Amino acid sequence: MNFRLILLTALSPALHAAEPAAQTWTRVNQPLVIPADKVPKLGSGDFSISVWARADATNRVTGDLISQYDPKKRRGFHLTLKSTPGVTSNVANWRHLQFGIDDDKPSTWRDCGRPGKALFAFSMATHDGALYAGTCEPDAGEMGHVYRYDGGEKWSDCGSLDGSNSVTALAAFEGALYAGTGKYRVAGSSLPESPNTTLGGRVFRYEGGTKWVDCGQLPDTETVGGLVVFQGRLYASSLYKPAGFFRYEGGTQWTRLPDAIGPDLKTGELGPKRVESLTVYDGLLYATSYDGGRVYRFDGKSWTDCGQIGADTQTYAFTSYEGRLHVAMWPSGRVYRFEDVARWTDIGRLGQELEVMGMMVHNGRLIAGTLPLAEVHAYDGDGKWTLWQRLDHTPDVKYRRAWTMAEHAGEVFCGTLPSGKVWAARHGRQVSWDHSLPSGWHHIAAVKTANRLTLHVDGKQVAESTGFDAGTWNLDSEAPLRLGTGMNGPFNGQLVDLKIHRRALTVDEITTSAAQKPAGVE
Repeated sequence: MNFRLILLTALSPALHAAEPAAQTWTRVNQPLVIPADKVPKLGSGDFSISVWARADATNRVTGDLISQYDPKKRRGFHLTLKSTPGVTSNVANWRHLQFGIDDDKPSTWRDCGRPGKALFAFSMATHDGALYAGTCEPDAGEMGHVYRYDGGEKWSDCGSLDGSNSVTALAAFEGALYAGTGKYRVAGSSLPESPNTTLGGRVFRYEGGTKWVDCGQLPDTETVGGLVVFQGRLYASSLYKPAGFFRYEGGTQWTRLPDAIGPDLKTGELGPKRVESLTVYDGLLYATSYDGGRVYRFDGKSWTDCGQIGADTQTYAFTSYEGRLHVAMWPSGRVYRFEDVARWTDIGRLGQELEVMGMMVHNGRLIAGTLPLAEVHAYDGDGKWTLWQRLDHTPDVKYRRAWTMAEHAGEVFCGTLPSGKVWAARHGRQVSWDHSLPSGWHHIAAVKTANRLTLHVDGKQVAESTGFDAGTWNLDSEAPLRLGTGMNGPFNGQLVDLKIHRRALTVDEITTSAAQKPAGVE
């Protein structure tokens, strides 16, 4: 990772054309951490960030361009290129620009309605500016659909796929939205089994409206377990036995790849293991499994067993937090951090819950959903978690799930079982451009004023927050300024001419800067 950074001091708007450089780093070859006493305080004032950025590695997940965030006080800012594979079965966000600030200002969760006749939103992803949810609709005569969120409690039906009861996985790949289908065994959530016996295990590509193109059947698969993009290719897994792991070859063709091999929980005998939630971390593909409390790692050819985690029997979801891989567990209700093969660190239990499912880093905070009460908890550090809010209060059921998550339009969304509703909230204030940033060099600018956040790409404003009063928000902290990394992990790319201004850049200034490529930017 290479940087050339110019950090500018605050001056009055009338003198900004003559701003002298206060600190300069001509080139940095890795993420850089700068002590808080070496950078200007932002306080409650306006500020702007501008940078030329490029992140093209196909085996690396993108993260923070720049951040200064104190996780204890929940105060600071970040500018990130967000990618979140492994949020249960989905790639929830892929190369989406986000600019956020916080001064410990959480909202309550709001009801976004129920997509169709959903038992729950099995899958969720943001693509091309819209939030999509794939549903499990298990009742007689019903089937899984994909819905687009239209605001408030409104959802538009984007169509059913193959007649099975669920759309289990979503992922953006090569500019299109892909969806996997399946027959979800509802009894696994201690509910009456679905009368819809149609099998799934197929993948479809969205063509707009209610049109979907069949991209083929996964061999010997009734339900797609997960989708992920790794090394520029689309991969899929099987939710139920037999184990199966596949690579998409185009058209309707899928290649069966080697299965992960691990020990039987009771006998210790080695055999094929299902891989479910799929993510990419540090250049490798990682997978959870329902066949034991283990994680498996794929290098493009073969699998490595990353070891048993505690006394758990299932692993559920991944996220990258502060550049470290974390995994969610059943039945301990805990989250573990990956240290190395066969080395995992327990970072705590979420209340008295039994299962941790979807996890994300939202505006600097690590959050996760749970079972049996469908709660969302936030990580406070040092193994401690705080309940944010319980989302599903359905009576007379054994299990309620806060199952999967995605970020959209500056908020985090979570789907719940068995109410079928989707909920949304924000911590602090965040603005996002919910389109995948193309490869190559781009000029990026982020502006914070007293009542608004904006994002600009290549000289054009692409996103703006709703109005809010940030005049009382104090962004000062003792946290270091981090370049090329942060709460979302390393940027995994190149940054040139990164500038922080303690004032709001004008549109004309941003346009002019975007038109002047510095040396080293092709």
